Amino acid sequence: MSANQVKPDSSSSSPTDTLLPAHATVDEAEIHAIVHGYHGAPFAVLGPHVVEIAGTPAFVIRAFRPLDAAVFVVDSTGTRTPMTRWDEAGFFEAVLPPQEPDFRYRLVVVDGSGNEFELEDPYRFPPLLTDYDLYLYGEGNFFYAYEKFGAHPCVIDGVPGVNFAVWAPNAQRVSLVGPFNGWDNRAHPMRRHEQMGVWELFFPHLPVGMHYKYAILSRFMDYEINKADPFGFYAEMRPSTDSRVWDLHQYAWQDDEWVAARPERQALDQPINIYEVHLGSWRRVPETNGFLSYQDLAHQLVEYAQQMGYTHLELLPITEHPYDGSWGYQTTGYFAPTSRFGNPDEFKYFVDHCHQHGIGIILDWVPAHFPRDAHGLAFFDGTHLYEHSDPRQGEHQDWGTKIFNFGRNEVRNFLISSALFWLKEYHLDGLRVDAVSSMLYLDFSREPGQWIPNRYGGRENLEAIDFIRRFNEVTHETVPGILTIAEESTSWPMTTRPTYTGGLGFDLKWNMGWMHDMLSYMQMDPIFRRFYQNQITFSLMYAFTENFVLAFSHDEVVHLKRSMLDKMPGDAWRKYANLRALYAYMTAHPGKKLLFMGQEFGQWSEWNEARSLDWHLLQWADHQQLQRFVADLNYLYQREPALHRIDASWEGFEWIDISDADYSIISFVRRSENPADNVIVICNFTPVPRHDYRVGLPTAGSYRELLNSDRHAYGGSGVGNPTPVVAEALPWQKCNFSAPFHLPPLGVIYLKVVQ
Repeated sequence: MSANQVKPDSSSSSPTDTLLPAHATVDEAEIHAIVHGYHGAPFAVLGPHVVEIAGTPAFVIRAFRPLDAAVFVVDSTGTRTPMTRWDEAGFFEAVLPPQEPDFRYRLVVVDGSGNEFELEDPYRFPPLLTDYDLYLYGEGNFFYAYEKFGAHPCVIDGVPGVNFAVWAPNAQRVSLVGPFNGWDNRAHPMRRHEQMGVWELFFPHLPVGMHYKYAILSRFMDYEINKADPFGFYAEMRPSTDSRVWDLHQYAWQDDEWVAARPERQALDQPINIYEVHLGSWRRVPETNGFLSYQDLAHQLVEYAQQMGYTHLELLPITEHPYDGSWGYQTTGYFAPTSRFGNPDEFKYFVDHCHQHGIGIILDWVPAHFPRDAHGLAFFDGTHLYEHSDPRQGEHQDWGTKIFNFGRNEVRNFLISSALFWLKEYHLDGLRVDAVSSMLYLDFSREPGQWIPNRYGGRENLEAIDFIRRFNEVTHETVPGILTIAEESTSWPMTTRPTYTGGLGFDLKWNMGWMHDMLSYMQMDPIFRRFYQNQITFSLMYAFTENFVLAFSHDEVVHLKRSMLDKMPGDAWRKYANLRALYAYMTAHPGKKLLFMGQEFGQWSEWNEARSLDWHLLQWADHQQLQRFVADLNYLYQREPALHRIDASWEGFEWIDISDADYSIISFVRRSENPADNVIVICNFTPVPRHDYRVGLPTAGSYRELLNSDRHAYGGSGVGNPTPVVAEALPWQKCNFSAPFHLPPLGVIYLKVVQ
């Protein structure tokens, strides 16, 4: 059928008969593409247009309303002009005399039941994205892309609504779908910006909280799918995968004092003691095993962290994820806090409450990989948009996930924008970057032939390295005082050194070597420890090559590795004593600290994300005593400058003696700028008490115990030095002074000169 054969409904009429053509002012092919949902440039057809009809200028308004029986154009005076239906599927057109460029109109639609509704036409509004925005995004420097991409409540031309924008360069058509249009992928196709393949649409009067997705039709294959918004700020609770509209600017923050002091609080010479938490299983509603809300967690978790002496909470990923068993590490919502515990403003309340009570928040952030879920980033527009197309580069074999294409400007921009989003919009104090090693090496967990060398023939992922450095530069420049922490399990050099010196630019790095050595040593029967003295001393060979965090994380208490308490050898008494000694040595060792939830009170079972920690264990004295010990240790760490002031230099540490392998005893000094703050640490890693054991001392004076892990109050045997011990002018172990001490079994004591 030719265009001039398309006939209007006989019931339609127009007051502009002299202008009304015998057919629509666009040809049938255009109409067919609109009503069948494959038109790639809907704004070229729909909305207002200036045309000529038989040489006469006219103003045409077109609309696609598949569910409506009739449509009228209403101008600012209230005058109605009926629109002609040119296609049974619901393509309407009205021809008006020439109008001013700022002509405003609304549509009145009549549904099949005769009900009238007045609404704004989305196709009369201009785009908000500028050419400069698109240029920066393509260049990889639009770091605040989240301010334009995604769904943003705003006002255009005096009309409130929501502006949507999504990157899908290989799509033939992208439509906005949701309950507001019956999820019809034909109803609201978006405007394509040819410059970057970005699609945009302003939808008038759409309320906050509305569900939506993008219906994407690929131009390369028979591929059509509804995708969640990559920049979505709010996601529906699983198993739904919808995105939801949210206003990021409606929460009123009350943490100015914290934010202003953050650079000082988080400096490398300050105590940083992190409690790693999985919000879904720290504590649950007892009656239902349901999740606590962000508000409940704010009050209960913050109060507990304060009681225990932690300075920071590190949250396993709360970025939205569809599968609970991934613990959040298979992220689909890089801009959305999970809805498991509430909405985005409720998460802001959680962070705000933490800050107002002196607790920092670090987010476990996952830029290394993302899941295959159909609604997510994978094969987004019918092509490998965010990931590499070659599985040797784009498939993570261990986790069954996709690897970001770090060589693509838009992908790097997306991730850096995500990082800034959490730091700026949610006031987070740092990002712990997951699986950095898997990003740095092209052959990570791959056999020969399963990976592609870089352009120089090496195994280093040059694009990922560039991304990491840029990420660290941008975040630190934009949000001073924040921390970036690398989970990097190899010895990649200069991970925590500035990028201008060739480093990766992180502030801190997990000390995985120390963790493995210490757990291996502590799990050993003490009778054999004499042969492995190097495992507790080797870490000081490299302790100051990086700025380290000593971490006993969630990874050490899952997958049949057993809980921290259950790892320890011996009977119950020895298990507790070993664990107290390990924690005391960890606190005295240079480096910031991290302990996963449940480890502080002696969880017996491995961590299970599907249920609460075993808080009922605290009805027994031994678990209470361990918890009290950890709290006292944490507060001592904050209180004593020598335990944290000089963490990244030899000036803050000196061995006294490491040679007594037969007794498995070590001793050392932790120093501050003020010698009066020095703390002597003596560790006995055997179950045999050592009485009158002489230890070298750096200065004269009377030494009193600051801490004894064997105190009765902690469940120990009570061996120790209840009164100060006077240093003798007897050179010992390279020191000018010394004194005999009673060393507790499987115990650690901290000593300090009495002032």
